[in-house]
Amino acid sequence: MEAIWAFSRTLLSFVVSLGILIFIHEFGHFLIAKIFKVKVERFSLGFGPRLFGKKVGDTDYRVSAFPLGGYVKMLGESPDEEIPEDLQRVSFSHQPLRKRMSIVAAGPISNLLLAVFLYALIFGLFGLTKTTTDIGSVTPDSPAASAGLKADDKVLEVEGTPVKEWSELSQLIQDSGGKPIHLKVLRGDETFTVVLTPEIKETQTILGEKVSRPLIGIVASNNIIVEKINPLEAGYYAVSQTIGMIKLTFVVLGKLISGTISPRTLAGPIGIAQMSGEVAKAGPLAFLSFLALLSINLGILNLFPIPILDGGHLLFFSIEAIMGRPLSIRKRELAQQVGLFLLIALMVFVFYNDIYRLVVPGQGLP
Repeated sequence: MEAIWAFSRTLLSFVVSLGILIFIHEFGHFLIAKIFKVKVERFSLGFGPRLFGKKVGDTDYRVSAFPLGGYVKMLGESPDEEIPEDLQRVSFSHQPLRKRMSIVAAGPISNLLLAVFLYALIFGLFGLTKTTTDIGSVTPDSPAASAGLKADDKVLEVEGTPVKEWSELSQLIQDSGGKPIHLKVLRGDETFTVVLTPEIKETQTILGEKVSRPLIGIVASNNIIVEKINPLEAGYYAVSQTIGMIKLTFVVLGKLISGTISPRTLAGPIGIAQMSGEVAKAGPLAFLSFLALLSINLGILNLFPIPILDGGHLLFFSIEAIMGRPLSIRKRELAQQVGLFLLIALMVFVFYNDIYRLVVPGQGLP
C-alpha cells in the first residue's frame, strides 16, 4: 500500500509540475501572439491525438495524448504555408521581424518569470532561511579541535567582524588565505576568543570539482533563523535568486561540455519524476523551489540555438535580420531535421541514463 501511495504521489507531482511549466511556456507564446493580433489556431498541452478540449473563437484549446510537451499553432507558422491575402494581417509569417522574435522569445522568458514568481512566493510566505553560526561538530585533529572548539559553540566574530549566518563565517575563513584568525565564541553564557590557523585542504564543490581552500574543521549545525520580509524585499531576493540560478545553470552546462562534470548526472523524464516525488514528500517549500529550478532549466534549454527549439527560430530570425531576407525553406527544413535528430539523441541518452539508475541505484551511465 505504501509503495502504491509513493508511486501515486510521484506521478501526480510529475504531471502537475510538467503541466504548469508547459502551460506557462505556451501561454507566453499565446499571449504575445494575441497582443499582436496573430491568429492562434491551436493551444495544446501535449502532442499527438486530441483527447479533449474546446474551441473558443479561432483557437482550439486541447489536451493531447502525449504529455511530454505542448505547442501553440499559429496561422502562417509553417514556412511553406500559403496564406490568403485577406488573412495575411493575422498571419505569423507576415508579421514584422521584431514581432515574430517577441512571440518566439515569450515562451522561455515566461519560464524565467515563473521562477521569479515562485521564489517571491517562497520568500514572501516562508521568509529568508539562514543557517546560524552554531557549530554542529568539530573534526578531530583539526585547527578548531586544537583550539578547543566544541559542538554547540556559537561563533560571534571573525577578526572583529560580527557574523550571524554560516555563509558569512565561511567566507571570512576563505578570505583569510590560511593566515591565523581570531574567533570570538559563545559557549553557554561564557564568551571567549581563540586564535587558530586554517589548513589548506583539497575539497569538492557541489559540482564535484576539486579545489584547495582554507578550512578549520567545523561543520554547521541544523539550526536556522527565519527572517520575515515584505513583498518588495521578496521580489528583490526572487530576482537575485533567479539570476544566480541562471548563472549556475550556465556554469554546469559549461562543465558538462568541457567534461568536468560527467554526463551521467543528466536526468530525463523518469529521473525528474522521481525527484518531483521526493520533493513533494519534503513539503511545499521544497516542491516550489524544485519547480522554480525546473522552470529556469526549461527556459534556458529552449533558448539553445538548436533548430526546432525556440532558440533555433531566434537564430533563423537573427540571420534574416543580418541578410535582409529569410533563409530558404530547404535550408530551414534541413536544419530542423538536424535539430530533431539531436533532440531525439538527447532523449534516448537521458532515458537510458534514467533506466540504468533504476537498475543500478546510485549510478549513472557505465
